[in-house]
Amino acid sequence: MKLIEAAPITGRSPAAIAWSHLKSDRTAWVSSFFVFIFLFIGVIAPIFPRILHTTPDAFHPETLDADMGAMPIGSFGGISMQHWFGVEPRTGRDIFLRFVFGARTSLSIALIATVIATIIGVSIGLISGFFGGKVDQVLSRLMEIILAFPSILFALAITPVLESVLTRAGLPDGNGVRIPVMIFVISTFGWPYIARIVRGQVISLREREFIEAARALGASRWHLVFREILPNLWAPILVTVALNIPTFITTEAALTFLGAGVIEPTSDWGAMLLASVPFYRVDPMYTFIPGFALFILVLAFNLLGDSVRDALDPKSSR
Repeated sequence: MKLIEAAPITGRSPAAIAWSHLKSDRTAWVSSFFVFIFLFIGVIAPIFPRILHTTPDAFHPETLDADMGAMPIGSFGGISMQHWFGVEPRTGRDIFLRFVFGARTSLSIALIATVIATIIGVSIGLISGFFGGKVDQVLSRLMEIILAFPSILFALAITPVLESVLTRAGLPDGNGVRIPVMIFVISTFGWPYIARIVRGQVISLREREFIEAARALGASRWHLVFREILPNLWAPILVTVALNIPTFITTEAALTFLGAGVIEPTSDWGAMLLASVPFYRVDPMYTFIPGFALFILVLAFNLLGDSVRDALDPKSSR
C-alpha cells in the first residue's frame, strides 16, 4: 500500500493577502490609474513646454479678441492644436501648461507635508502610547489642542505672520517663503490625526505576549518601540497616509484660493481657480479644468485609501 504524501501547507503573509485583495478590486485599479496619471503628468511637466514651444508664463495676445474684452478667440476658451486646454482670458497664457505645472506644485506640497506629518505623527504616537503616564497625558493634550483649532482659519492668520518673520530673517520674499510656510502649516495640523491612530494601536500592542517576551529577554524600550511594535503598525499607517494625501491637496488648494498660498507666477490649481472666478460665466472651461481635476484627484485618492483599508482589514465594508 502506497502512502500519498500531502502537499505542504504554506501560509501567506498579511502583505500577500492584502495584495491579492487589491488585485481583484476594480475600484483600486481605476483609482490607482488616475492617481498614477496625475503623478506622471506632474513629473513630466517640464517636457510639455518643448512640445508646445511656449511656457506657462508666456503671454499670447494673438489668441485674444480685443473687441470682446480680451477673451479667448474660438470655442471652449480658445482650445486649439497649439493650446490644448485653451488660454487664459486677458493674458493668453496656455492653460494646459499652467494645469500640468499646477499639478506638480500642488502634489509636491501635499506629498512633502504628508511625509513630514507622518514622521512626526508616528514618532509621537509611538512615544505616547508606549510610555503612557504623564508623557501620554502631555502629548494627548497637545494633540487635542491642535485638533481644536479651525485649521484653515488659523492657517490664514499665521501664514502672513510667519512669512513676515522669515522675510525679515533674510529669506527671499514670495513663494520661496510661502511654500515652506504652507508645508509647515499643513503638516502641523496633520500629524495629530496620525499620532492618535498610532497611539491607540500601540496601547493595544504593548501588553501582547511577544512584547512581554522581548522585554523578558532584556530588550530596551527603544528596541521594543522601533523593532517590535513599529513593524506591526504599517497597515494603519499606510491607510491613514493614503487618506491624508487628498485632505492635504484640498487644504493646499483652499489656502491658495483664499490668498494664503502660492502666488504668481508659480502655477497652482488653487491659484487657477482664484483667477478664473471673474470669468466663470463667459469662460466656464477656465474654471472647469482645475476644479474637475481637483475633484477627480481627491476622489481617486479617497477611493484608493478605502480600497487599501478594505484589503488590510477584509472585515470592513466599503
